Amino acid sequence: MSTPAENLAKSLEILRELQTEKGLETFRSRDISRTHRDRLIKNGFLKEVIKGWYIPTRPDEKTGESTSWYASFWHFCSNYLDERFSDEWCVSPEQSIAIHSGNWTVPSQLFVRSSKGNNNLIKLPFGTSIFDAKLSIPEEKDIVVKDKIRIYSLPLSLILCSERFYLQSPNDIRSALRMIKDSSELLPILLSEGQPVVAGRIAGAFRNLGRKKIADDIINTMKAAGYTVRETDPFFEKLPVLLSGRELSPYATKLRLMWQKMRNVVIDNFPEEPGRLKNITDYLRDIDDIFKTDAYHSLSIEGYRVSPELIEKVRHGRWKPDIVREDIDQKNALAARGYWQAFKLVKVSIKEILKNQNPGMIVYRDHGAWYRDLFGPSVIAGILKPSDLAGYRNNQVIISQSRHIPPNPESVRDAMPVLFELLEGESESSVRSVLGHFIFVYIHPYPDGNGRIARFIMNAMLASGGYPWTIIPVEKREKYMSALEKASVEQDIAAFTRFLGELVSNGMK
Repeated sequence: MSTPAENLAKSLEILRELQTEKGLETFRSRDISRTHRDRLIKNGFLKEVIKGWYIPTRPDEKTGESTSWYASFWHFCSNYLDERFSDEWCVSPEQSIAIHSGNWTVPSQLFVRSSKGNNNLIKLPFGTSIFDAKLSIPEEKDIVVKDKIRIYSLPLSLILCSERFYLQSPNDIRSALRMIKDSSELLPILLSEGQPVVAGRIAGAFRNLGRKKIADDIINTMKAAGYTVRETDPFFEKLPVLLSGRELSPYATKLRLMWQKMRNVVIDNFPEEPGRLKNITDYLRDIDDIFKTDAYHSLSIEGYRVSPELIEKVRHGRWKPDIVREDIDQKNALAARGYWQAFKLVKVSIKEILKNQNPGMIVYRDHGAWYRDLFGPSVIAGILKPSDLAGYRNNQVIISQSRHIPPNPESVRDAMPVLFELLEGESESSVRSVLGHFIFVYIHPYPDGNGRIARFIMNAMLASGGYPWTIIPVEKREKYMSALEKASVEQDIAAFTRFLGELVSNGMK
């Protein structure tokens, strides 16, 4: 007779086959037998979303934790909607624009159009839902499928989106507008549908972006066709930043817009800069003195169970994995060792910054070395592969319990140069500190260690303005994560700025 462990292994083999060989990421009752399904649910490998529908989970995920749901949200929606409506469904024009612009944030409600819809609200976990509106959808030629989600084509979604959306999600729609290369992408629809009001609104939006030629072409062509067009600016505010005519990546555009929108909020809510340091040696000595406390809190925030005693053991060379077998098996020790190695490199970077080197340029040059030293001990110990040190990630990542979905690997490579360009050009150290941290974790460029590196960046930028090295206490982890989530999902940086500003003020007393 098979043991319970052997039975569970059989069920896991079935689950693995469904995921790898059949490509399933959500499951129906019919996909897996009741025996295997019940066993996987009992052991925490499956969770029911709605009756008859299941998603994979991790057994170490706590009750009430949202990570597995947010990670599976879009997979579930595509499979569920395909099951119900086949290929006769499409998300709203507004949601289509968000997706075109690279915004995969999990919405509170996904609005779906289908001629087979029932105008029903399908309640889903953690306050999310799908509303299936009984409405017509575009012709197949005007539908684009991205990651199995059916969306309006970019031109049609821009034409059909509501005027209100320009005020609700200006960065998404500006990023989407920047992807339009020529008025000829929009004019056939505007002319065939006879949309002079929409034409005036879109022309005003392009003029707001500084794209005068497209705006003029739309207005003049509509008038030539006999339409009366009144141009209006749907944003009701001037574009806060001059955008390059060459840069069409929606993520690059979005980062520039976010930076300019958020920087004044940071300046208004952050302590005044202390100014240039008089004694660099004392400042660097203070950084050394704070290492033990900083490492404890920074690693604890990430979930590593690291004691101050372990940190001291690693720091003073009393951790010897080649002699003491138990140290080889201790992942926490590897994390502590990597943190100490990276911390020393950050201190060298800060020393150069304090000698009036451009902080953005220094961090751009050095952050890859910080990452390699964070995880080098784990590679040497055989826990990670050498390829894990290669640099920016090549896979999609999920942030624990966050509705924000970081950009795909290709977009990471568009976004990171823009982040460092913005850091290099920013005159206010408070802005460099707050937005350097936030946007780094917003992009989440590495497979792991993003929070630790973001806090290193924050402190390097604080040093550039004479602020003290600032620790984010593990006791305030919930408030810290909540403020980051608000900034990521709602584009509201005020709470995160005030949170960091209060910690910095306390350190200045």
